[in-house]
Amino acid sequence: MQRLRDPENGCPWDKEQTFASIAPYTLEETYEVLDAIAREDFDDLRGELGDLLFQVVFYAQMAQEEGRFDFNDICAAISDKLERRHPHVFWRAFRG
Repeated sequence: MQRLRDPENGCPWDKEQTFASIAPYTLEETYEVLDAIAREDFDDLRGELGDLLFQVVFYAQMAQEEGRFDFNDICAAISDKLERRHPHVFWRAFRG
């Protein structure tokens, strides 16, 4: 994603995107994931989940460029959330 948005050599389309401009694509990719699930097409689902993950990576890159957060911060946030929402699982692991 850094290469796609590189000011000198990146893709012109990717470089001009904003959080707001790619939001509709995120929704479109979400619907494509749901459609693949409904059709039980797991080969297609694999690709659609990749497209959805690409959206997350795109947002993370733009946020990093603005000094807000990066992909690692997103991963840490979901990890923390899972621990908070599942203390019955993770608390035992911490207790030994």
